[in-house]
Amino acid sequence: MTYAPQRIYEEVAYVAYHFHWGLQDILDLEHPQRLRFVSEIASINTRLAEER
Repeated sequence: MTYAPQRIYEEVAYVAYHFHWGLQDILDLEHPQRLRFVSEIASINTRLAEER
């Protein structure tokens, strides 16, 4: 299965921005793992925004 390049860029940028991981470390993740990190980061951001 292939993924849209734009979507991969978005996922990588999101994880890199929040976790400060390098490109290769993020790309080495399997896609489901990468999506899980994206989901967890989004949940953390939502909780933090609601606490304000």
